[in-house]
Amino acid sequence: MLAIVPPMAALLIRVLGATLRYRDVNAPGTPNGHTVPGPAVFAFWHCTMLTSAHRFRNLGIAILISRSFDGELIARTVERLGFVAVRGSSSRGGAAGLKGMAEAYAAGHRCAFTADGPRGPARVAKAGPVQLAELSGATWIGAYHAQPDRAWYLKSWDRFIVPKPFSTVTFGWPAHVRPELEFVQKALDEAAVMASN
Repeated sequence: MLAIVPPMAALLIRVLGATLRYRDVNAPGTPNGHTVPGPAVFAFWHCTMLTSAHRFRNLGIAILISRSFDGELIARTVERLGFVAVRGSSSRGGAAGLKGMAEAYAAGHRCAFTADGPRGPARVAKAGPVQLAELSGATWIGAYHAQPDRAWYLKSWDRFIVPKPFSTVTFGWPAHVRPELEFVQKALDEAAVMASN
């Protein structure tokens, strides 16, 4: 599986992604996150990983990924798409993962967290982005949400979103917030509302 699944998944993401259109809804004065030079800290929901993997490919963005077997499949897939996979999570290797993200931040990377990963509860932000900001000295955290106008929703804990081919995906970019968990949660909630309008 480790030899076959990641290259096939990366290929499918590229093929599907090539059919998608992207639309951005931004809070006043807030740029699209991938245009912000690093280092930076961003948070997003686990369910939007597929679309994010395509749109933000080949930018050297660091992502914290679980040390589970599923995490290994994801890490090998996103590395083929030009991401930096940092291993660890809230449940396995958390301290090492956070240290790895801090090193990526210090090296100038944008650092992105699935705020509710790796196992939920869905759309409830965890402390990872805030802990990284505190450790690295980041003064703000960005958030976004990606919502396709047509999609399949898997029967997983996060209702993982698979955009249908040729759909339009709206990205909501709320204002950057102070590195406090309640503000990150509010920003992610706002991002989802922006992307749904």
